[in-house]
Amino acid sequence: MVRANGAVSLRELARVVQTSEVTVRRDVRALEAEGLLDRRHGGAVLPGGFTRESGFPQKSHLATAEKTAIADLAASFVEEGEAVVVGAGTTTQELARRLARVPGLTVVTNSLLVAQALAHANRVEVVMTGGTLRGSNYALVGSGAEQSLHGLRVTRAFLSGSGLTAERGLSTSNMLSASVDRALVQAAAEVVVLADHTKLGTDTMFQTVPTDVITRLVTDEPPSHDDRAATELQALADQGVHISVAGPGAGAHAGAVPGPEQVPQQQRRRDVPPLPGQRRTHHPHPPGAQPQGGGGAPSGPQLRSAGSLGAEPPTARVADLAPRRR
Repeated sequence: MVRANGAVSLRELARVVQTSEVTVRRDVRALEAEGLLDRRHGGAVLPGGFTRESGFPQKSHLATAEKTAIADLAASFVEEGEAVVVGAGTTTQELARRLARVPGLTVVTNSLLVAQALAHANRVEVVMTGGTLRGSNYALVGSGAEQSLHGLRVTRAFLSGSGLTAERGLSTSNMLSASVDRALVQAAAEVVVLADHTKLGTDTMFQTVPTDVITRLVTDEPPSHDDRAATELQALADQGVHISVAGPGAGAHAGAVPGPEQVPQQQRRRDVPPLPGQRRTHHPHPPGAQPQGGGGAPSGPQLRSAGSLGAEPPTARVADLAPRRR
């Protein structure tokens, strides 16, 4: 299955061979010892190490339920009339499908998959960057993509990647993708990272977003046996990242933009707030700065003031995870 698809989830393996995930995990460990595959949290991929990046078909098979739940929750932060940037990735593609129902939204993206998901949304304006097409993830990269983002100003950026650690932040295996993601970050007042638990604690070659620039992480609940992911979440909270965890069954609302009043109590997020006073605010542009033309940049809409991403809807259920004392 790994040779055919490039990647496979433990859940899917257990379903196909009709056994428990515990048994599958043990067997995958043995196959890794023989050099036949590499383990990843929640699945397995073809061997390759730091420099290898799975293509879209392979990534789309990993943590699909988790990505759906994360996309549902991330969409609830987007308000009518906003302008946002959305990077390339399978999780951001899921987010785009939900953003199609937000009226008056402007989405700037370098991803053909994100643009395709929004193509028939008659109340959403889509702005594509320029650049060279990278076929493995259907993204526009290179100097053309980066130059088209110069002078752009939006409320927030939604990005995914190959790995996320408290030490280095978000990273990816491809240099061109990393460079464009950094340009997307510079265009946004706030940065929201979408990463399922399989990416927590994974480090890849090229840093895209340092930890101190990440405003919020939207993720899923790590399995009880996944100590590394839980430890990484706590470390990210200790460094000031506001963490929103999609609860069980959050993916049941796929295709809709769930507000707090629409989500059943047991499915609502729990948030891990940053340490007070520890976080430095990231302002890619001076407060009140207006977008500037040049470099082929899209002019973009007139923006209203961005609301605080840390503010919680009044009906949301919040559970705080206190940072460890040093």
